[in-house]
Amino acid sequence: MTIRVLIADDQVMIRDGLAALLSSDPEIEVIGQAGNGREAVRMARELDPDVVVMDIRMPEMDGLAATAELIGAPAGQDAGDPADVRPKVLVLTTFDLDEYVYEALGAGASGFLLKDASAADLVTGVRVVAAGDALLAPSITRRLIGDFARRRRHQRPSPSATAGLTPREMDVLRLIARGLSNAEIAAELVLAEQTIKTHVGHVLTKLALRDRTQAVVFAYENGLVG
Repeated sequence: MTIRVLIADDQVMIRDGLAALLSSDPEIEVIGQAGNGREAVRMARELDPDVVVMDIRMPEMDGLAATAELIGAPAGQDAGDPADVRPKVLVLTTFDLDEYVYEALGAGASGFLLKDASAADLVTGVRVVAAGDALLAPSITRRLIGDFARRRRHQRPSPSATAGLTPREMDVLRLIARGLSNAEIAAELVLAEQTIKTHVGHVLTKLALRDRTQAVVFAYENGLVG
């Protein structure tokens, strides 16, 4: 299935370069380019991309505000609604510990990529975010998410936060938070990968989480890993 991508960056040369790199993959289609966050939101609603590759620092509306607006459920629709077709957002950042990245995570971004990443990393990043299957650059994102969650954790929440999960689903959640893919979790728990996919789906549904990124944040905030 073709992955439809919208690119948002205020520099034309960067947009064109990203578009050329992504278009080299036969399974990725660049359907539009936006020069600022406001334009990105408008185009995303018109074009219905699977992934928005979003720069942070842009005029009129920055990537953080644009991400929050795109990820926020439309009026009258809950985040878990089956009609929810919000795009995944892959944030581009200059620094791996840029303060803006923490805000992007809070806004609902599904992945992060450094602007000096290779073409292969960019393509892989778009594929990963589109699938909602894993986090990007585990060595970076684990550190980012862990610090982000510690900043937000004022007190350890009640165990009731995970009361609806089975022991096996708790195991899966903890392994998701460690950055493991479905295949790696299956190997760790000695289960079929399809079984893990089912468990992951149950975890996200029961906790009303959008994707694995939110699951990792939830796990850190609730002291399940650390």
